Amino acid sequence: MGFFDRFKKDKGIELTAPMKGKCVSIKEVPDPTFAEEILGKGIAVIPQDGHVYAPADGKISTVFPTGHAVGITTADGAEILIHIGLDTVELKGEPFEQKVKEGQDVKKGDLLVVADLDKIKASGKETITPMIICNSDAYEQVETFTGKDVETTDAVMKLHPAK
Repeated sequence: MGFFDRFKKDKGIELTAPMKGKCVSIKEVPDPTFAEEILGKGIAVIPQDGHVYAPADGKISTVFPTGHAVGITTADGAEILIHIGLDTVELKGEPFEQKVKEGQDVKKGDLLVVADLDKIKASGKETITPMIICNSDAYEQVETFTGKDVETTDAVMKLHPAK
């Protein structure tokens, strides 16, 4: 490491909100798998509409057949899981329209899924949408920006790679 390297600002990997709405702490998700960070660190969005967008450039690593969740792996290796609502796997894909396929390259801001939030609510399910970094331990810090209303262009997380 050169002398000046230590003064370089760690830019980190910035992730934008997957949905428009209120960005809250992952600890506010009424499901212990998410709230206790069992799957990884992250944030959640209480969505205003059902459009789910890519938070970063990457490749679609997983599209659940039921459409309720999608996984993205970024070029720098972050494994992102966006889980639309809670227990929504039980809806068997009914309220979800998938816009991407596994293995597809996506750019930040690409539409991934359209979810019918009214159908989800009518079925008695929560619409709160966690976005998790499944390989959180690969990062020295997972910074989150919560407690505010967000557009899908707003940064909600910054991942700082381990040195």
